[in-house]
Amino acid sequence: MENYFLAVDIGASSGRHILGLVKEGRIVLEEIYRFENGMKQEQGHLSWDVASLFAEIKEGLKQCAKLGKIPVSMGIDTWAVDFVLLDENDSILGRAAGYRDDRTSGMDEAVYKIISQNDLYKRTGIQKQIFNTVYQLMAVKEKEPELMERAKTFLMIPDYFNFLLTGVKKQEYTNATTTQLVSPVTENWDYELIRMLSYPEKLFVPLSMPGTRVGQFTEDIAKEVGFSCSVVLPATHDTGSAVMAVPKVPEKDDSQEDILYISSGTWSLMGTELLAADCSEESMEANFTNEGGYDYRYRYLKNIMGLWMIQSVKKELAERGETYSFGELCDLASKETISSLVDCNDSSFLAPESMIKAVVDFCRSKEMPVPESAGEIAAVIYNSLAVCYKETAAELESITGKTYTNLHVVGGGSNAAYLNELTAKQTGKTVFAGPGEATAIGNLLAQMIAYGEFKDLKEARESVYQSFAVKEYKPV
Repeated sequence: MENYFLAVDIGASSGRHILGLVKEGRIVLEEIYRFENGMKQEQGHLSWDVASLFAEIKEGLKQCAKLGKIPVSMGIDTWAVDFVLLDENDSILGRAAGYRDDRTSGMDEAVYKIISQNDLYKRTGIQKQIFNTVYQLMAVKEKEPELMERAKTFLMIPDYFNFLLTGVKKQEYTNATTTQLVSPVTENWDYELIRMLSYPEKLFVPLSMPGTRVGQFTEDIAKEVGFSCSVVLPATHDTGSAVMAVPKVPEKDDSQEDILYISSGTWSLMGTELLAADCSEESMEANFTNEGGYDYRYRYLKNIMGLWMIQSVKKELAERGETYSFGELCDLASKETISSLVDCNDSSFLAPESMIKAVVDFCRSKEMPVPESAGEIAAVIYNSLAVCYKETAAELESITGKTYTNLHVVGGGSNAAYLNELTAKQTGKTVFAGPGEATAIGNLLAQMIAYGEFKDLKEARESVYQSFAVKEYKPV
């Protein structure tokens, strides 16, 4: 009998339900449901419509029943840092605020009055992002103290959905590390830090690792969707799941702890895996973060602007009546010889009214050739990303003292063949591109390991390589 496993992968703009099973050692996927997502204005704040999202989760489960493909387990992953506070009746206090909401403005300074930015990094190893949960909680404490006083439960977004399905409250490790409130020494909440910040200690219960079984559906949920199954924790932070799906290439990859990867999408998350966090001053100054991974590995990585720039250009061109696919933009870029480069992490590219104008203005300000055509704009962006990857790889090798011969690109950006070619050329490393569905696959892997389909992560990663198209790009 075939065992189906279900990954519910929810991103900031959409979500999907993907069934997976193992056949003769290979993983087979089937997408069965997809839905839209996005932050909404609620009383002047950007929030998530968690009630609507949970209804979509249940609709996807009903689709499993209709197909007669009942999973033995399911897991949910989402974006990081966001959470809900629940009252004594398990109702949401306030709203499920989104990370782009401006409520955290100035909250970093409020935190630094209690603990300096340097000391906070030394304690947690997490790079500063103004939307980190540590600052969001300070916003609640400073602006809505009555909510903090009434709160009985704190749950990250996927933990909340798991609670609605099972009635069981668990806090998952990989997503919890993005709060900037977890100690890489104890690998649990930093309760001393939590007390320093005057956050209610009772809200933070011991953390659970990916692979932990949360529980079965409640009777009401089972009746509504038509079946029951076990809810298992994946790496509930989507990047944590994506990194689990980095394939192991037989006889070509370095040891399991020496992988170099880019989780490539709207953001490029470039890093390696460490067995111990690096909370050094050098690491902080280089702006690396130590996010928790499967089996207490650390995802030692840097956030790079990623394909957001080319996505924005594509949309802007379409609004002008110039419609291109990403493949066509890659092809146009490959024929250009413009030498200009931009700093992909410059704040001018974070949310400009016009990405094309931002690229042009940057080049002009640096007295570089100004791109004019769609192909030249794309060429500047792709070449700049590849150079940024080269520089980040060099930083990683300098800090870790390791030399990486291969670079894995997973996620949707792994399909950008021209960028992969440039990356191989710039870094001097062999690029292995794929799988594209890395987050859902990693979600499934945690469940499959928990149920014995694979004995460990190494075997699971070997299966990923055998199961999905992974393209090789050699440096030239």
